Amino acid sequence: MISTVKRELEILAAGGALKERRMADFALRLAEKCKFVTVEDRGEPADDVIVRVAKGWRSIVFTNDRVLRKRLRDISVPVIYVRQKSRLDIDGLIL
Repeated sequence: MISTVKRELEILAAGGALKERRMADFALRLAEKCKFVTVEDRGEPADDVIVRVAKGWRSIVFTNDRVLRKRLRDISVPVIYVRQKSRLDIDGLIL
């Protein structure tokens, strides 16, 4: 998990609608099992940071955000996402 995304999830978990807080809290608990990576903060939105880092590192991204998935697909970055609440699916080719 990159630092910008963690910061955004912490903000969502602290405020906002109940459903949004629950989802952000769940994502943070899942992220505890992942490696944390600090990236340069250029003041860009989290999605832009994800696209920049994924393209530069040629890494796979896990997201359910449709707009972000399309942006990543357009630059040939593989995306894993949840389908039907319990299944994972993959957009793109994983080498």
